[in-house]
Amino acid sequence: MSAPSVVVIGNFDGVHRGHQAVLAQARRVADARSLVCTVLTFDPHPAEVLGRGAPPRLVSLARRTELLRAHGADAVVIEPFTLALAGFSPERFARDLLGKRLMARAVVVGENFRFGHKRAGTMQTLKDLGAELGFEAIAAEVAGDEEGPFSSTRIRDAIAAGDVARAAIVLGRPHALRGVVERGDQRGRTIGFPTANLGGVVEMLPAHGVYAVRVEAPGVFAGTREGVMNVGVRPTVDGASLRIEVHVLDFEGDLYGAELSVALVARLRGEQKFSGLDELRAQIARDVEAARKALGGETEPPESDT
Repeated sequence: MSAPSVVVIGNFDGVHRGHQAVLAQARRVADARSLVCTVLTFDPHPAEVLGRGAPPRLVSLARRTELLRAHGADAVVIEPFTLALAGFSPERFARDLLGKRLMARAVVVGENFRFGHKRAGTMQTLKDLGAELGFEAIAAEVAGDEEGPFSSTRIRDAIAAGDVARAAIVLGRPHALRGVVERGDQRGRTIGFPTANLGGVVEMLPAHGVYAVRVEAPGVFAGTREGVMNVGVRPTVDGASLRIEVHVLDFEGDLYGAELSVALVARLRGEQKFSGLDELRAQIARDVEAARKALGGETEPPESDT
């Protein structure tokens, strides 16, 4: 970095409403002091490097960067998290990374922030080092609702349960999957509901089932279209391989090779096995109508597995 900064540190997976509040806080400090607002984040997830296993991603790294900038960051520094970085002492982390590289004049972190080798550094450590190195350590504001602080854990729990509406409350927007349309078995065309088979998805998948979605396909159609998405193993016709299939309502064009963004708005029902293709076709027709109602702002239909 070439300019004095307010540095905000975190993983920021999802860039949810809690993260957005911290970014807004840092933005206010940056504006008041004529500083650059810089986010310091890490990839891969520290837990993955340290052998604890990383949680499912809520957004891709590219999307994380995009959202961070949209919510107030002037610059996003993606620091490769390595065992060497994990071995930095708190003093080295603060001096070399925050002080020298990022020219920190203020550092915004959560009260429970830990840094340096074996998480030895605390908020008080950061304050003491800041006094020595020329930056102020500022406690991040905590945003939440009646269920508690907004957190990535709350979002993952909701998505795992298929409660995408609850996840959207914490995110501040619907959870979205992004991928490229691949060739499938084209069975959907034979029953009147062609589907786009989505591959390359890195975001956390919801519980198996059928969802009302909004679809973007830049370069194929403008704006957003309504759709129905099935996530699961298709027990009626397969029962083994996991598929993410999207039927875009009222669209007849070619989507092969297109990049889709699919926002999950409402869960319509769980995954179920039908007696044959006729029964499956009839249920998909009902799913389409239920999706139209859910996406049109009407009351979300109750989930039914029967």
